[in-house]
Amino acid sequence: MRAPSPEQRRELGEFIRARREKLTPGGIGLPAAGRRRTPGLRREEVAQLAGFSTTWYTWLEQGRDVSVSAPALARLAAALRLGRAERAYLFDLAGRHDPDPGDAAPAAPPDALDSVHAITCPAYLLDRSFTALSWNAAARHLFVGWLDQEGPANLLRFIFATPGARRFICDWESRARRVAAEFRAATRLHLEDPPIRDVIADLHRASPEFARFWAEHAVLGREGGERTFQHPTDGFLRYRQVSFALDGAPEMKLTMLLPI
Repeated sequence: MRAPSPEQRRELGEFIRARREKLTPGGIGLPAAGRRRTPGLRREEVAQLAGFSTTWYTWLEQGRDVSVSAPALARLAAALRLGRAERAYLFDLAGRHDPDPGDAAPAAPPDALDSVHAITCPAYLLDRSFTALSWNAAARHLFVGWLDQEGPANLLRFIFATPGARRFICDWESRARRVAAEFRAATRLHLEDPPIRDVIADLHRASPEFARFWAEHAVLGREGGERTFQHPTDGFLRYRQVSFALDGAPEMKLTMLLPI
């Protein structure tokens, strides 16, 4: 948890006020009692729906420095009928982790899956468990032991549990440690998701190195940079890696390897 700045508290107050004013009594099952001087719901109505006192909710709208718990924010999000993106925005402004984001792993947009094949350099699309959803022919040729195999193609299982990966990836230990830290950062809100939990559990059993790196609790963003490989038929290869988040599915990453 982090304490929100004064600007974030002001934005939080303005945001929930704007959302309150967009709601109507009839839209949430309340009787429309008489003429209203202001649009939307009254503060006391939202406070009642969320289980707050009217005074406390008013202070929150005013941007005052009041403490708000994650369960209280969840009730407020439900009272204001916030969508997924709006709920995430509410929790971010308040400096709290959402205890129940309610977002199953999103499906990859079909256009994103197809676009990988239009890229000429090695390219692949990862979901939030670091499992490849789509890859092109160049990536299949490059990643021997990973993208040329049948079945689910998880990047961490390839790096830590496939014997040939140590020969293929130059400076294996450094790269493996970094990917473990990237995985921790990327999955911080989804550690209870079954696919992610299974990957972590499997790798603890299969790889002492993964268990050691995971215990370091290192956290890194997924970044680009030089990547080098010792390919079994093409020899030494150098690339510059670039990654992009997808519009509408930011937890998915499109990675391309540009030859150097």
